[in-house]
Amino acid sequence: LQANILIMDEPTSALTESEIKELFATINHLKKSGVSIIYISHRMDELFEIGDEVTVLRDGRGVGTRLIEGTSRDELIRMMVNRELNESFIREQPTLGGEVLKVENLSRQDCLSNISFALQKGELVGIAGLLGAGRTELARVLFGVDSTDSGVIHVHGHRCSINSPREAINRGIGFLTEDRKSQGLVMNMSVKENISLPNLKRFSKWGVIDKQTEESITDNYCRELDIKLTSLNQLALNLSGGNQQKVVLSKWLCSQADIFIFDEPTRGIDVGSKQEFYRLMNELTAGGAAIIVISSDLPELLSISDRILVMHNRTIVEQFDRNEFDQEQILFCALGGIGEA
Repeated sequence: LQANILIMDEPTSALTESEIKELFATINHLKKSGVSIIYISHRMDELFEIGDEVTVLRDGRGVGTRLIEGTSRDELIRMMVNRELNESFIREQPTLGGEVLKVENLSRQDCLSNISFALQKGELVGIAGLLGAGRTELARVLFGVDSTDSGVIHVHGHRCSINSPREAINRGIGFLTEDRKSQGLVMNMSVKENISLPNLKRFSKWGVIDKQTEESITDNYCRELDIKLTSLNQLALNLSGGNQQKVVLSKWLCSQADIFIFDEPTRGIDVGSKQEFYRLMNELTAGGAAIIVISSDLPELLSISDRILVMHNRTIVEQFDRNEFDQEQILFCALGGIGEA
């Protein structure tokens, strides 16, 4: 197959830095050989590195096309969100309460090794690391998707075993999975049904769902999170990535969770939706929730976190408080370095 036009949709979303460099080298080679490429991405830096022309879409409509040489990041952001927007994010000073989650020597064969850390009320802890470091595996164990071989988990001061997602939900834990489409949502179900799914007991009496209560509560969460939809019966698959992510968050808010695990929460969503999600994180922690954020975007973690735990080779190798944040040192530890970079 010798295509003249190649379409790439978020091709770097799960690639390492070295793999991205290889991809870009291939793209440049293809361009020189006469292949035209349509490259879809939310990562602004990539557009300026390999693009010649950029078209911005907003709410399903084209709002403008610019030559890369004649535009700027700020101009593209304004086009994307239809307003002035600073890409940076200011993490509000948290008011920390008591310990809500404590993990001691958590291990799972070939996945995790002696993981220990604590999380306080009102705190946002970032987890950094390379692909394969064990970050998602840790999230899955904390939510009861996968079992442990050894270790202890305390939730709100009580030692407990979390052997299933249902037990995690009952303990007040919510999990925004890395892949919202295959793990976080039932795409061919409505927004209302997705929010209700883990919360049917809340809407039911004697096994019968109170449709009016269900509609009222789910509508309140959609309004609170400003989810853009035509109706509560709109299918999840017809929402934008940012709105899909808000639906996932809504179902955990509806479950009255106060410990949240976010795995790559802003992957594949535009800059405006990212800012909205960061704002929601601030509101959650200000209200007393505690959040763990796993992200491959290190600048994002540096911006939003109160503390960063660094994982390498399936264990936590270092911890940085906010006043110690150093991008080079964090990356050095993620690569397996010990001591000063």
